[in-house]
Amino acid sequence: MVYSGLTVTPGSWSTVTSLFSHSHPLFLSAIAQASEPAEPDSSFVLAAVMLSLVVVYLASKVGGELSNRLGFPPVLGELVGGVLVGVSALHLLVFPDTGVDGSSSLIMQILLSTDGLSPEAVNPTFKATGEVISVLSDLGVIILLFEIGLESNLNELMKVGIQAILVAVVGVTVPFVAGTAGAMLIFGVPAIPAIFAGAALTATSIGITSKVLSELNQLTSKEGQIILGAAIADDIIGIVILAVVASLAKTGRVDVGNAIYLIVSSVLFIVGTLLLGKLVNTVFIALSERLKTRGALVVPAMIFALILSYIGAAVHLEAILGAFAAGLLLDETKEREELEELIKPVADLVVPIFFVSVGARTDIGVLNPAISANREGLVIAIFLITVAIVGKVVTGLAVFGQPGINRLAIGVGMIPRGEVGLVFAGVGTASGIISDALNAAIIMMVILTTFLAPPLLRFTFPEPQSEPVQDEGTPAQT
Repeated sequence: MVYSGLTVTPGSWSTVTSLFSHSHPLFLSAIAQASEPAEPDSSFVLAAVMLSLVVVYLASKVGGELSNRLGFPPVLGELVGGVLVGVSALHLLVFPDTGVDGSSSLIMQILLSTDGLSPEAVNPTFKATGEVISVLSDLGVIILLFEIGLESNLNELMKVGIQAILVAVVGVTVPFVAGTAGAMLIFGVPAIPAIFAGAALTATSIGITSKVLSELNQLTSKEGQIILGAAIADDIIGIVILAVVASLAKTGRVDVGNAIYLIVSSVLFIVGTLLLGKLVNTVFIALSERLKTRGALVVPAMIFALILSYIGAAVHLEAILGAFAAGLLLDETKEREELEELIKPVADLVVPIFFVSVGARTDIGVLNPAISANREGLVIAIFLITVAIVGKVVTGLAVFGQPGINRLAIGVGMIPRGEVGLVFAGVGTASGIISDALNAAIIMMVILTTFLAPPLLRFTFPEPQSEPVQDEGTPAQT
């Protein structure tokens, strides 16, 4: 997930230089010129990106197939595949923002030994490659949310709007209050770091949840629509909370004006896109009927999705909210089914980059109790994980007037924190106000909730019963 205007790279060169750039510009300029070239060679970057994509597709396909054969959602296999090729294991797909350098990347080592990459060019090539893969990953989640919007039903989503908002409010309030209070009272964590920990518990990864629901054919179910609507509302609330706690960490006080701006812009963005729905559909249909070349339907749809994504990011919301809104609006057109089929090959190419990258960035080393520095974090993590799971599962109780609805599935669908939780942890780490133990605990919470949610969702939604097959000419039993 990408928050507009926010880049979190704890431990990276850019973080170090940003601390001194205003006071020592000449010193930094000399260091930069002496240590690495200004521009990496584009041919090496292209080669590294190609090899990285080979790793991504192999990890996603092998992991997805194995997960599917074991009865789990394929997205879980993609996440696990990412972990295996990432910073936790093989180091085939690693990123500068995880605190590693180019020498630890096996792809850089391959280029050193086979393609003539010079040792001094390793780090700039590594950094540029990581930026390209990160952009492709962000594009992947944008396409995913556009596809999810196409598969959703705007009318059905609006019917459960109040229910979804209630689920989101409960899913933010309960873990935030319990997490903050527990960190302060049980573990003696100071107020601002405790608020950061509580805020990290409020997140929900809409990308992971929506993908699992789609794979389980539950996206258009009543439960699926409530989860989706609640995750969107939760995302918007999370943006506001992130802005508040970030300003609190930086200045010691809350920037009320910025929080109000985010709330108002969120409402205006969503209401505005919905009001423009009919006009957009009319223009889109007329345009697609006039175009006669290849891509007459999918290219205008992508243009519309990317424009709304840009607007969402420009008003300091999220690009994925714009992509989802675009899919919802085009869902009302008569070409929806054809557009769904056309967008699937695009999604098959870019969406796995997102899920594998999330896994590749996950450092499961923080779960190792043999390392003494991890032990304090493990104790705090057990508490945070408990609050993270229970605080979201209880959201199903907020649903009313829906007899027979699967409240447990709704609660479980809100559990994964994914990349959203990592952004909160990254902001806290960059600010320097949270301890290593608390940071490790938050990362553990993010890892486990992200990986537990797909199989739990699989078990909370019962398998649809198939109708008995009758031979032709055999009368049905009455």
